[in-house]
Order: sequence, then C-alpha cells, then structure tokens
Amino acid sequence: MIKKLEDMIRGFCTYGLEFKDYDGFTHDWCTLIPALEMEYKTSIHSSTGKTPEMLEKGWNPRLPYDTLKKDLVDIHPTPRSFKSMLEKARNHENRCMQDSFKYAKERWDKSHKPSDFKIGYLVLVSTLNFTNIKGPKKVKDSFAGSFMIKALHGPNAVQLELTGELMNKHPAFPVKEGEEKKIIKVLEERGTRNKKEREYLVRYRNPAQEDEWRLEKDITNADEILRRFRHERKPKE
Repeated sequence: MIKKLEDMIRGFCTYGLEFKDYDGFTHDWCTLIPALEMEYKTSIHSSTGKTPEMLEKGWNPRLPYDTLKKDLVDIHPTPRSFKSMLEKARNHENRCMQDSFKYAKERWDKSHKPSDFKIGYLVLVSTLNFTNIKGPKKVKDSFAGSFMIKALHGPNAVQLELTGELMNKHPAFPVKEGEEKKIIKVLEERGTRNKKEREYLVRYRNPAQEDEWRLEKDITNADEILRRFRHERKPKE
C-alpha cells in the first residue's frame, strides 16, 4: 500500500506545473496534496469494492466540484478557471491512482501465483527477517515450523497457529510457494557412476538455500555457468 501511495504522489506532483490560476501563476504542488488525498479517499478501491470514506465513516462527503452550478461558470472567468483546474486535478489524480494500482499489480503477479493452501495444512515460515530467534545467526534454521493454517486472508496470505519462540509474532504471513532456485556459480565438480555424466556443486543467489550437487541437465543456462567455472579453474600463466 505504501508503494502504491508513493507512485501515486510522485506522478501527481510532477504534474503540478500544469495547474495554473486565472492570472497564469502555477500552484505549489504542496497545496494540491489535500485534493489528492480527497480523491484517494472517495475513489472505489478494487480490493474492497468501496471507498475508504464509506468504510470508515459510512458515507462519502460532497466535493466542491459537486456543489458548483453549471450556469455560474460563464458569469466570470475566475469560476471557469477554478472549475477547469478542479476537473484537471481530479482527472489526473484518478489516472495516477489507476497507474500506481496497475503497476503494483503487475509487479505482484510476476512474482506470485495463487496458492492451493487450505485451512489445516501444515506450512513452514521463513526466518530470513526474524531477529528474535535465539542462537548464532550462522546456525539459525532457514525455516521454522511446521505451523497449522487457521484462516485464509485472500489468495496470497494466511493466518497461522504460532508456537514456541514465534508465539508473540503477528500470525498473518504472505504466501510464497517454492521460489525458483537461481544458480549464481559452480563451486566443484565430481564424477558419477555413469561415466558419461558429471555432477556440479552449485551455489544459489538466495543465501537461505544450501549448496547442492546437480547434473548438467538440471542446471539452467548450464553452458554459460560451466564455461565461467572452467575458465576460473584454468591455471594462470
């Protein structure tokens, strides 16, 4: 949510020079932030299907734009300019919101897929960002658990029944199933019973994933990685 707001505010502020009053002076973007806040609060969010104002207060406030009488904008140029500025600001605010939501959704969809977890399943929890687990960091287990799923919060989050050292932690966790192991280098090689095949000790980008032996056919981009490995092992003249 913070990332969405950041993208929305950045896009809105860079547009600030487009808003000019009747005398041709540009508005300081800081003075337009309340309008952006109001647009955000009174716009329907895809995650809830309602506006934040409706969920928080039970009603949507009337906006200045809603109270303007259409037959007054031609009496004096100042109301016309004010109406034009409000329309530009509101339309641009809405575009900024939609762009930030679309960008966040695309980034999320690229790295996540719907899980098939159900209530009662036992799952592991990554300890990569935990700081309250006792013992030296180097010997800390990469995952803790298993813990039972108590509830599902949409397709991408679960609530767990935590025990032990994690009992006081917030029980809701995002779902991340079996991420792809990305190999960054080969450390060693050895023969196998099948003389035509060799195994290679590979290291992954994620430090939580331990080194393991893999056949060449099981290594993504094997040609490039093994070429670099053999080049590094060549004796230097």
